[in-house]
Amino acid sequence: MNILLPVTLSSAAAAAILAIWLMIRVGQVRTSEKVSVGDGGNERVIRRMRAHANFIESAPFVVILIAVIELAGRGTPWLAYVAGAYFIGRILHGFGMEGGGMQWGRMVGTIVTLLTLLGLAVVAALIGMGIM
Repeated sequence: MNILLPVTLSSAAAAAILAIWLMIRVGQVRTSEKVSVGDGGNERVIRRMRAHANFIESAPFVVILIAVIELAGRGTPWLAYVAGAYFIGRILHGFGMEGGGMQWGRMVGTIVTLLTLLGLAVVAALIGMGIM
C-alpha cells in the first residue's frame, strides 16, 4: 500500500486527537467550576479555552503547509520531525496554560509554534519561487 501524503495524514490525525484532548480539558474545568456557557469570568476556564483556541488558530496553517510541501516532494525526511516538534510544543503549551510549575511549557510551546509556522512558510515560499 502506497500512501500519497503520509506526513500530512499523520499530522491531520494528530491535530484531531490534540483538538479532542484540549476540548475534553475545557469540558472538565467547565464541569468542575460549574460554567455552562462562555467563560463565566473564571480564570481556569479562560486558560483552558485559550489553550484550545491557540491550537485551533495555528493547526490548520501547519497542516496545510505540511501538505503542500509534501505534495511538492520536498519534505523528506525532515518534515515528519518538524510536525512532531509542533505537536509536542502544543501539548507543552496546553499544560503551560495551567500556570504553576509547568508555566515554562507555555513559552516553549509558543516559540516552537512560531518557529514551525515561520519555517514551513519560508520553505513553501521558496518551493513556490522555484528556489528549493
